[in-house]
Amino acid sequence: MENIRELFQVMTRRFGLLNKNCCSIDDVDISLVQSHILYEIDKREHPSMQQVAEALGMDITTFSRQIQNLVKKGLVKKTPLPEDRRVYTLSLTTEGKFIATTIDREINRYLEEVFSYMTEFEKETVIRSIKLLNECMAKSSVCCKPLF
Repeated sequence: MENIRELFQVMTRRFGLLNKNCCSIDDVDISLVQSHILYEIDKREHPSMQQVAEALGMDITTFSRQIQNLVKKGLVKKTPLPEDRRVYTLSLTTEGKFIATTIDREINRYLEEVFSYMTEFEKETVIRSIKLLNECMAKSSVCCKPLF
């Protein structure tokens, strides 16, 4: 029987290395967590800090520190809501959008190359399987929560 955990460990490491290697753009170093934050902000229309933190499963304190770093780097803009100045919405600056788009392009290029070693049927099977796995993980009682 195959060691399923080992399969996931190897895949996670390979994606981690991909993200680590691709995240220095125009002399701006972006951590793996920061690349995930940029991605989440980019795919939403002016999300609140709480919405992005929840989407990433991060506590708000850790998330706030990451946002401060991204604001200092000039990649993210934090804007208080006029009706409730305690709530901040997030958006990407022009530089932030450029970096998010560049990272996205690099990861998509990598995935295209990986899928190029498969037949169309194999590619569709893998994508369908990943979708199914994501759906089942969302239903799991332990998904996105500490195991201990």
